[in-house]
Amino acid sequence: IDERFSALPRFSNIRQFGHKLTRVKQCSGSEYKDMLKIWLAALTLLLKGYSNHLKFLKSVTDFILIAEYHSHTEITLRYLQDALHGISRNINLFLPYRFNQSKCKIPKIHSLFHYIEYIKDMCSTNNSDTEVSEATHKNLIKDGYRALN
Repeated sequence: IDERFSALPRFSNIRQFGHKLTRVKQCSGSEYKDMLKIWLAALTLLLKGYSNHLKFLKSVTDFILIAEYHSHTEITLRYLQDALHGISRNINLFLPYRFNQSKCKIPKIHSLFHYIEYIKDMCSTNNSDTEVSEATHKNLIKDGYRALN
């Protein structure tokens, strides 16, 4: 995986992960968004022969990108619903790798099923990401650590 990510051509607005991606213990929301831009290109050859796994990743990518639109129409909500169906159809492929093998206990996956309802109620998903709270949390943890040491 690291080799595939590092082999991608460099572009000005695409972050390079090099040979260290699989060693990352924790990622921020912005790092996940950077990975999202390139993961289909990086993983397509590795998933050759696993077309449903690739369909799942494409559905996740589509869902995330469409959900980030600043405004939605019935058409974009239909696209979002189609992506959600792709996720639902193929998520079972990954359950054998989970400890409890239940998709119901994955809070982030469960929350996806409420997005369309949320968008209809609030008109968008603006301000529903975790980037600000992640940055604040990181700073609080570092400040607390420095104060004690």
